[in-house]
Amino acid sequence: MAIFDDEPGKKPKAHEIGQDLSLLSVGELNERIKLLRDEIVRLEAELQAKGATKSAAEALFRR
Repeated sequence: MAIFDDEPGKKPKAHEIGQDLSLLSVGELNERIKLLRDEIVRLEAELQAKGATKSAAEALFRR
């Protein structure tokens, strides 16, 4: 709880896995789907980068 009204409170998470979705509108659900898809793309890019680094390290030590 903020002491003064003009103090910003804690920002709620955009999405929490397993939370109740029944109170969300169709628009809010679509926004969360986009948010999660963007996050999946970001995670997959990081996974590929780590795979490339691992492959390079394995190639270096095989010599």
